[in-house]
Amino acid sequence: MKPLTRLASAHAALCNIAEKLCSPVLLFVRLYWGWQFAQTGWGKLHHQAKVVDFFTSLNIPFPALNAHFVSGLEFFGGILLILGLFSRPIAFLLSCSMFVAFWTAEREAFLAIFSDSEKFYKADAYTFLAAAILIFAFGPGLFSLDALIARRFRPYMHTVGKTHWETDAVSG
Repeated sequence: MKPLTRLASAHAALCNIAEKLCSPVLLFVRLYWGWQFAQTGWGKLHHQAKVVDFFTSLNIPFPALNAHFVSGLEFFGGILLILGLFSRPIAFLLSCSMFVAFWTAEREAFLAIFSDSEKFYKADAYTFLAAAILIFAFGPGLFSLDALIARRFRPYMHTVGKTHWETDAVSG
């Protein structure tokens, strides 16, 4: 076998292993970060006055309304991520919320993305934002209620906009 053929074969084998790891990795991300979102949301739900004061200090419009919205989004959104239900819409909303959190509470770190990347990735909002974007971009994986529903309603669903493993789950 030629060296280039061996390299291509090794690459294909590595890609095959990576494909098999997608859903377990997404499950881990959903479980861990869903729990983290739920915990932070729970804390905010039980300390609304502090959250409203903090949002007021950041000049966030309608601080009481936004405090309730963000608290509920993080708590219930975290639970939905754990279940893998409505994962992409919830991940999109959580991404938007984390982007706003980054911009308002940690603007200096956000603006340092290229000049001081360590400050950027050590900011509290970074890992929450990254996890939400990951789930939004790649979906919940096969070990989710979303995938179970997709398999149940297979004849009625199309595959436009789905990742390859979701397409396989829908098409059989």
